[in-house]
Amino acid sequence: MIREVLFLVFTFSVTTVLTQQELDWWQTTTIYQIYPRSYKDSDGNGVGDLRGILERVEHVKESGAGAIWLSPIYLSPMKDFGYDIANQTFIDPLFGTLEDLLTLRDSMTKLGLKLILDFVPDYSSDQHEWFQKSVKRIDPYTDYYIWHDGKVDNVTGEKSVPNNWYYYHVFTVEQPDLNYRSQYLVDDMKDVMRYWLNLGVDGFRVDSIPHLFEDTRFLDEPWTNKTGTQEGDYDSVEHIYTQNLPETYDMVCQFRAVVDEYKARVMMTEAYADTEQMMAYYGTDDKPGAHFTFNFMPIMYLSNSSTAQDFSDVIHDWVDNVPEGRWGNWVFGNHDQHRVASRYGLDLADAINMLVTLLPGTAISYMGEEIAMEDTPLTWEQTVDPQGLNAGQEHYVEFSRDPERTPYQWDNTTSAGRKGGGSQYLYFVARTIAANSNYQNLTRRFSTNATTWLPVNPNYLELNLEAEIIAETSHFKVYQQLTGLRNMKTIQLGSLNTQVVSEWIFTFSR
Repeated sequence: MIREVLFLVFTFSVTTVLTQQELDWWQTTTIYQIYPRSYKDSDGNGVGDLRGILERVEHVKESGAGAIWLSPIYLSPMKDFGYDIANQTFIDPLFGTLEDLLTLRDSMTKLGLKLILDFVPDYSSDQHEWFQKSVKRIDPYTDYYIWHDGKVDNVTGEKSVPNNWYYYHVFTVEQPDLNYRSQYLVDDMKDVMRYWLNLGVDGFRVDSIPHLFEDTRFLDEPWTNKTGTQEGDYDSVEHIYTQNLPETYDMVCQFRAVVDEYKARVMMTEAYADTEQMMAYYGTDDKPGAHFTFNFMPIMYLSNSSTAQDFSDVIHDWVDNVPEGRWGNWVFGNHDQHRVASRYGLDLADAINMLVTLLPGTAISYMGEEIAMEDTPLTWEQTVDPQGLNAGQEHYVEFSRDPERTPYQWDNTTSAGRKGGGSQYLYFVARTIAANSNYQNLTRRFSTNATTWLPVNPNYLELNLEAEIIAETSHFKVYQQLTGLRNMKTIQLGSLNTQVVSEWIFTFSR
């Protein structure tokens, strides 16, 4: 296989630091994404929660990361596992309480960790109070969502069937899109941001930014004629009237203005777009946008068949286009993408982490990448992700995000989704090592329940954090060294030099 031949060499050397500018915390750290359902279950129901994160928050510190970004924890019917939000300022009981979050915040502060929340501005749940009032046409909520009376047949003059009132949704039917042409809605969403910022949250990752605005003419979008797509598939049309509209960039700047009302906060935006569109989310000197927009170039354009030249091109396409005075970042994985170790192979997991942590900009890591967790193979019957279910049994494997969302592999004991448990000897050794190191409390099973919301990868018996702490060399120990290097001024501010040595060898120095 090509991935067995692909060999990347990453070199490190100290060079002259170009500038001695003062950096903010989010520029020098590694941001560690936690998918709360899958990090740690504190109450034995098989689902991760805030108290579970609190129990194992020291792991983030020990890994070398300096901030935690939490995927949604808000009140939700869970049709899309928390992204369908019924109340943006209320914690879902599945995850705990506001008190639990504040306790976590305080614990993180003591550890020197920052807390970043997901802010989901594009849509809400259809169970949200706003939507319920909008359906009844109770003002001002009538205009909080995008409604239309439906198409009229040009020949007969009659409405197409069904001919009732329509609402627009990009994602699931339970996630109606919010209407940012309503100033009342805009004001309410800004107040949501202020609510969390007033509670001491250090910033936001802003979800699905490109979809904030739609053309008011409700024009049909042109077909892509993409191979393998069917009518109704999202990729079957070009989204020229529903993505990255000019108004979207202005709204990002308005969100940034709210964040800037508070000191030392950060706003990151999520946008799968081309280079020019992504860079536009930075805004301008006069009207700043995101502190940084997620760099999805590696996810979109690199794979285990990419050559050294491909890596060089993608890296420079980002580095060379970041606006002057703006800050870069590196994202190779998240809760929506197959795991790095599955896409590139275990042999390249450390090399990818070298790119994430040592290239110029902020490092973003998805939980499990520090131990090279892999996708979990799941059957149709085990699939719960709506994106996979909507694709049907024949195509769910192509679309489901469940494989990369399975529970964190703390150790080899029961509740990795199966009965049995691990070696008592290994457990004893781990406890002995822990007693004589800074890494305490190594009993790190995900849950006391043998049935978890998604099955744990069967390879947890060998691939787990405890085993990697015990091992003389491991992915985790490499990761710790890499995050440690980020404290060096050369990594934070130094120049970047790259070289394509051969088809399969790419080097860079800082």
